[in-house]
Amino acid sequence: MVRYHDEEWGVPEHDDAHLFELLTLEGAQAGLSWETILKRREGYRRAFEGWDIARIAAYSPADTERLLADTGIIRNRAKIAATIGNAQATLAVQREFGSLDAYVWSFVNGKPIVNRFEVMSELPASTDLSAAMSKDMLHRGFKFAGPTIMYAFMQAAGLTNDHVTTCFKYGK
Repeated sequence: MVRYHDEEWGVPEHDDAHLFELLTLEGAQAGLSWETILKRREGYRRAFEGWDIARIAAYSPADTERLLADTGIIRNRAKIAATIGNAQATLAVQREFGSLDAYVWSFVNGKPIVNRFEVMSELPASTDLSAAMSKDMLHRGFKFAGPTIMYAFMQAAGLTNDHVTTCFKYGK
């Protein structure tokens, strides 16, 4: 958890495969702890072939069954189906916007939002912006993309800097 915070959380991300990974992991986390998801991260990378979006979008029912048997990931049929459907939605977004990166960063005009929270308890679970992003993504066919999940995604991908002001990562 400390390593994830210190090296990755809140760092602006622009690689489509990594953005898709973060979107998937945030959705997988619904109802679970982030620690549980991080422990399975390598399993997810292996199971979803290094986050090859086009390959995931083409997964068959046999692939779904393979994933349901994979103990390295959360074996939830709805979350697995969402990952496959989200890959298909991502391909459509890439065709329209050029990249998943261009699409998600358009919500913040290409620049991270820098908040000034002094303590963790001040961080919101969602915002009007994450709700707008959620609404647009759900309209485009994304699943497990509600306002709270989208805000966690925005934090993870660096679209918003929610490191508290006393954190060494705040000004970086």
